[in-house]
Amino acid sequence: MATSSTASPTGDPETPVGASATPVNGETTTDPEAHRLTPPPAPVRPDRWGRGATVAAILLAALAGAVATLAGWLVLRAVSLPAFNTSMVTRALATAGTVVVVAAVVVLCALWIRERDTDADKTGANTGADTDNPRPRWRTWLTVAVTYLAPAGLVLTSTGVPLSATRLYLDGLQADQSFRTQFLTRMTQTAHLADMNYWDLPSYYPSAWFWGGGRLANLLGLPGWEVYQPWALVSIAAAACALVPVWQRLTGSLPQGAAIALVTTSIMLVMNPEEPYATIIAMGAAAAVLVARRAVDGSWFATLGVAVYLGVSASMYTLYTGLLAGTVVVLAFWAAAAHRSIRPLFHLLAAGLGSMAIAAVVWAPYLIEELTGGHASGATAMHYLPGEGTRLPMPFLAFSLVGFLCLVGLVYLIAGWRDLDARALAIATGCFYGWILLSMLITALGTTLLGFRADVLVTVALATAGMLALARLRAVGPDKLYPDRVTPAARRTVSLVLVCLLGLAGLAYAQQIPGRNEEHIDHAYVDTDGYGERADRFAPDATQYYAEIDQTIREAGRVPEDTVVFTDEIRFMAYYPYFGFQSFTSHYANPLGEFDHRNEAIEQWADDSWEADPRGFVDKIEDTPWRAPDVFVMRGDVEAGLAGEDAYKVHLAEDIYPNQPNVRYRAVFFNPEVFDDADLWTVEQVGPFVVAVRR
Repeated sequence: MATSSTASPTGDPETPVGASATPVNGETTTDPEAHRLTPPPAPVRPDRWGRGATVAAILLAALAGAVATLAGWLVLRAVSLPAFNTSMVTRALATAGTVVVVAAVVVLCALWIRERDTDADKTGANTGADTDNPRPRWRTWLTVAVTYLAPAGLVLTSTGVPLSATRLYLDGLQADQSFRTQFLTRMTQTAHLADMNYWDLPSYYPSAWFWGGGRLANLLGLPGWEVYQPWALVSIAAAACALVPVWQRLTGSLPQGAAIALVTTSIMLVMNPEEPYATIIAMGAAAAVLVARRAVDGSWFATLGVAVYLGVSASMYTLYTGLLAGTVVVLAFWAAAAHRSIRPLFHLLAAGLGSMAIAAVVWAPYLIEELTGGHASGATAMHYLPGEGTRLPMPFLAFSLVGFLCLVGLVYLIAGWRDLDARALAIATGCFYGWILLSMLITALGTTLLGFRADVLVTVALATAGMLALARLRAVGPDKLYPDRVTPAARRTVSLVLVCLLGLAGLAYAQQIPGRNEEHIDHAYVDTDGYGERADRFAPDATQYYAEIDQTIREAGRVPEDTVVFTDEIRFMAYYPYFGFQSFTSHYANPLGEFDHRNEAIEQWADDSWEADPRGFVDKIEDTPWRAPDVFVMRGDVEAGLAGEDAYKVHLAEDIYPNQPNVRYRAVFFNPEVFDDADLWTVEQVGPFVVAVRR
């Protein structure tokens, strides 16, 4: 875990965490102030590869993690395990798997560190040679392989195993998960960046993660809703594995890189696992901050890394992109002021233009549509303020391993301000807190900045700082504090004890992941899936009739890719790729779809249905700026409706922010008689639903 202040072999002004090389006017000089908290160079070569090898390692780690996770998921899918919410067997297997993963990493990393310390004792100086290194080559590659794949193993054991007996992902089809599943179902049906719901509109929400999931669904021959679980696991695992070589490059230590990656993965699997695309971006936030610090200090290689990260981030989750981009801007101006040079701003400009070019692949269709006359209204995505959005997160006061790491990290960021990387993380943490506070203040203007979603960024940044602080402590070591009393053997023993204690603490936290996600996992088992089944084998809800509704629509001559359905059944279009006339809430609705105006039109249709005849009603629904519904799916009874005893009912969602909950549903009623014309409509009773298909 020792760090080194030697420059990279490429001559780039990048240094491992803890080093103090600072480029000024294109030259690398040493800041004596930064050395006050920096240990002397380690007397061995750091575990830091060159640029090309680092890029290759990142790509290979991500690919290997994805393949290994997908293979593990296929194996779990082939076996028959009991439901998580009705048996303890799955929990036991999850814990056993987590123990194996963490134990393997701890043992191999302890040997790695011990052998490197032994090499340091033998060489006595940083000669750059490794001929005295006692580590066998086979164990070197085994350690690299295990540490690079360990995050994927943790994702599979702590989340994949508990979900192995259900086809749904965390939270099932609850609330926001319905919209995400609908988007994935749309991207499975088409590779075009289409809106998840509205006909003939480009997507408003970033499509990259969902587009990738759609391609995996096509490859595996699965419907979009069913690929959600494996794609979430695979994508999170790939990102987590890629963190290991990234942190190895930043710290100059393979064990330290693996430790930070595993801690980050564990935190994300507890705090935000149900939103995979956001999880992926948040995982890399702390590393992106340190890469950005190197970029504004003169590294073009790091500048490229920032551009790629922000570009990919903008293609998946814009909230974190905006927050992290703002942090990079602050770092750039700070560096410009410190160096009395505008060169950091050139790196900022290059990173910004590069990231925008990458993001344009996803965002260009929507922006073009908006700029060329597309109408936009009813956008309320920022109208959400839960309880956690009303207070500042203070993870450093939590009585847990993460709380301890965050507390150590906070002390490190304050005491280590003169260290360049500690300063960068401190500035980033300040930006995150600033965003959260600003979100609270801006509620006075009738909206929010969704500041509560930055809580995870604060926790990851502080926990990462804590890991860096512990690594610094190990690098300083008791031999620096008591040089006359500590032998090299004693120093190695202290290192071994520290690694084992941290490993056990990490295991204690990691084995709690399934329990911390118990409510999310339970929803995956109790919700009815697209095949009309519940994974816990209890009776399904009305979702069991969706397949019959789909069959009824198809038998009437309609196909999903060319059919607009009006219904309030949130899950129907999450399972079947029909277009919707109306989104289920304004918060996930495309502004170009004019959610509020559509609601007004629907209410008018319902009112007119009690006065119009069937032909007049059809004329009414066709007289709109949007493509009219081809199908109505409503609650009701055909026979009772035609007998004048019942009406057909659907619900409309209204944004009632600043109230919490922020959505209110109210019913509107249609006259059954306007559908009673065989020349205009095919009407069928399917369970509790009335399915009316236009001829």
